[in-house]
Amino acid sequence: MTKADSENLLVALDYSVLQQCMHCGMCLPTCPTYDETRRERNSPRGRIALMRDIADGTLPISQDFAEEMYYCLGCLACQTACPAGVSYTTLFETARAEVERREILSSPKRNFYRWLALDCLFKRPRLLHLVGRMLWLYQRSGLQTLLRKLGVMKLLPRNLRRLEARTPSINAPFAAGCIAEWERPTTPQYRVLLLTGCVQDLLYADVHRATVDVLLANSCEVFTPRNQSCCGSLHAHNGDLAGAQELAKRTLDRFDLDGINAIITNAGGCGSHLKHYSSLLASDAQYFEKAARWDSLVKDIHEWLVEIEYRVPTKSPTPGEVCVTYDDSCHLCHSQKVFKQPREILNSLPGVKSVGLPEADWCCGSAGIYSISQPEQAEKLLQRKLAHIATTGASVVATGNPGCQLQLSQGLAADPALAHVKVVHPVNLLAEAYARE
Repeated sequence: MTKADSENLLVALDYSVLQQCMHCGMCLPTCPTYDETRRERNSPRGRIALMRDIADGTLPISQDFAEEMYYCLGCLACQTACPAGVSYTTLFETARAEVERREILSSPKRNFYRWLALDCLFKRPRLLHLVGRMLWLYQRSGLQTLLRKLGVMKLLPRNLRRLEARTPSINAPFAAGCIAEWERPTTPQYRVLLLTGCVQDLLYADVHRATVDVLLANSCEVFTPRNQSCCGSLHAHNGDLAGAQELAKRTLDRFDLDGINAIITNAGGCGSHLKHYSSLLASDAQYFEKAARWDSLVKDIHEWLVEIEYRVPTKSPTPGEVCVTYDDSCHLCHSQKVFKQPREILNSLPGVKSVGLPEADWCCGSAGIYSISQPEQAEKLLQRKLAHIATTGASVVATGNPGCQLQLSQGLAADPALAHVKVVHPVNLLAEAYARE
């Protein structure tokens, strides 16, 4: 056995995790990539078989394997379908970590973008917010519009041109500018911490403001610490487990959990990762105990509101009746198992006609950075989702994750027949209903 093989993360993985898969095929109809290609290797079952062969030493780790791991969306629909309870998250993240350890997909351009995102921006919250403010100024000044009209963007390389066209609109102020560090209701019954995250804070700080307003309306005292770090979700999903561990420790160090009833997150993808710090830090005696306590306190905002029996508003969130459909965030639904609660909240709102969305738990193609790394497959999934939204007749799509919100907003805006449809977080509708009382 070579040194590389002896350090193989899939070999070091508890083999019982690999053995859980019974090859029953229940996951196949739920997998978007298998549905697209009908190839076994593009299914969860096929990917697990490849991982097992590598762990057994019967298959070398190769570029084909690496590309297959990154063709997977990581939507975790297979975990919901699996009767054996296979922890696909563990397998998926370990396999990608091994791919990165071996540097199989390494290239100067790829390495630069990984460094810029994972090691630079998302490990330095002040720098990330500075870049966000600069981008906001660039957009609000009209310079972005001018350069696009002049055709300057056509001079960019094809990939950069495609990325520039997908540049999200930055919304200021960020959380620190619209939420006080401590906000208290008249008669607090609970004390909670609010996690502001990265993408949610830059793009949808209004969701944070709405979250605080809803918590205050339900007797929660809210603490929102300044200069919070990235939770490490992006790193874990992209094979940088060391980076994910570093950021988990940084987050645990930042928060005092004494007297806290819950840690609130309003981003489905982040929440999925935040609830598993103890497994990420299982071998770290210094942090494991606090990580286990942390895991038990993390609650998605919908989950927490239903748990404390939130107050149903007496007013509609809009002056007239509004038709709303709900699209599941994959990680909120399949990893956190928060499925009924957002629907319960939406169904309780006066003046809201809630209509079901076909394939609501089918991935929209956002999947972290999947829409950037696998644009063709992501676009197919987006168009499939938009076609289903069109059948509902809804004027509002509610979803609980910033990546999904961005993906759907851009797709709807680009479709003349659906450009009038808005995408919002369910908590925004609840906050608006309270505000109109």
